[in-house]
This record gives sequence, structure tokens and C-alpha cells, in this order.
Amino acid sequence: MSGNHSSSNSASCAATNLGSMYAEHSSWLRSWLYKKLGCSSQAADIAQDAFVRLLQVREKEGALPEIQQPRAYLTRVAGRLVHDHFRRQSLERAYLEALAQIPEDLACSELDRLLLRDALEELDRMLDSLKPAVKSAFLLSQLEGLTYAQIGERLSVTERSVKRYMAQAFEHCLLTISL
Repeated sequence: MSGNHSSSNSASCAATNLGSMYAEHSSWLRSWLYKKLGCSSQAADIAQDAFVRLLQVREKEGALPEIQQPRAYLTRVAGRLVHDHFRRQSLERAYLEALAQIPEDLACSELDRLLLRDALEELDRMLDSLKPAVKSAFLLSQLEGLTYAQIGERLSVTERSVKRYMAQAFEHCLLTISL
């Protein structure tokens, strides 16, 4: 980490230049992420992704928004990326566990596995915009095969709510696929 002369409050002036923001805060962000992840390469990747997100915002909006507290802003962006990282790891673990359950004579080819993994990742991205309860209900139904009653118990909601969640999830999937 660089010295304390560039504390999080030293950037209370608006940070609108992505290059200077990267120069001033990337080392700190990698260090913060390393403490969360325990892996320097993952920390570096996610820190880079956080700045890529800023670049995407700049390209979409024509300029970066006025960021009064860059470290707080970067922490929020990186925190979401860490959450996504752990969710993808969990999805991949579940996928590998499911593959391990398949009898060897029915096992998929390597290409089929890659296509299936890509499809699962696309589905995960598609479901990201759903409310957490709706997404959870959908995944419990489709991946774990739970009944609506079991899902209701697990989520502490009524079976009627689960039906509503599932309708929302299926509608969202159909609309997203249609686009």
C-alpha cells in the first residue's frame, strides 16, 4: 500500500480521470481484495474488472460520474464483483458435483461440458436482475428439484408466493431469450 498521504479522504475532490484514479487507487484496491480473497491473482483480476466497469460507465455515459470518495466507490464496485465471483464458484462447484454423479458411460464430451458450463453462466447472468427471492425460488426448483411447498419452507414464504416467484422468473427468462 502506498503511504498515508493519499488517504481515502484525500480524493474528496472529484475523481473523473480514470488514469489518475487507477494510478492512485489500484494498489490499495488489490490489497483490500487480497484481504477478502486470500489470493493475489484473484485480487488483481477483480481489481482490474472494477476499473473495467468504470471504463464501461465512462463509455456509456460519455464521462465518469463525479466520484467524491473513490475508495468507497471502488469498494462497492469490487464488493459486487467479489459476490459475483463467489456465486460463480458455487455454481461451478455444483456443476462439477452434478457431473461427478453421472455414470461414466453417460458422461459428456469435453466440448459438451464447456457448452453446458457456458449455458449455465449465461443463465446465471440472465437471473441476476431478478429479486433475490425470485432467483432463489427458481434455482431451488430447477436445480435442486424442490417442490413449491419445499421451496416455501426453505424461503419462509407461502406456496402461493413461490408460484408467483416462479411465474416472474419464467416470464423474465422468456422475455430475455426473446430479445
